[in-house]
Amino acid sequence: MPDDSHHKVGSGMEPGHEEQIRLLLVDDEEGYVNVLSNRLVKRNFYVSKACSGSDAIQILRRNDFDVAVLDLKMEDMDGIEVLKIFKRMDPVMPVIMLTGHGSEQAAREGIEFGAFDYLTKPCELEELIEKIKEAFNYSRNKVHP
Repeated sequence: MPDDSHHKVGSGMEPGHEEQIRLLLVDDEEGYVNVLSNRLVKRNFYVSKACSGSDAIQILRRNDFDVAVLDLKMEDMDGIEVLKIFKRMDPVMPVIMLTGHGSEQAAREGIEFGAFDYLTKPCELEELIEKIKEAFNYSRNKVHP
């Protein structure tokens, strides 16, 4: 069952606040997704969570996102497979791959299939936030030069 729960803090449009980034977080480790989501929501991100590749695809069919963070190794579907589907569904949405140690080659393969970049898990929250903002700004400048 897809987890369509969205966590939102403020509208993100108050004066002096930067635009709120709509993030799709995909990882089959439910505890990791929940902790990371809560930490990102506190930083004013709008987060939707999916605990499988098929859930993520269903959620993306019904919603628009600025950036996706996608785990490379999941039980139901391979992250590369999900990435390819994401890129067909929303070619401009940047996808950041998360990979375990030793899987950097697979993550580089993800970049060949259109991933924006990859980070090795566990990654620092600040590093992930920086990468998400970089991806968001890159895609926004590409769509609205």
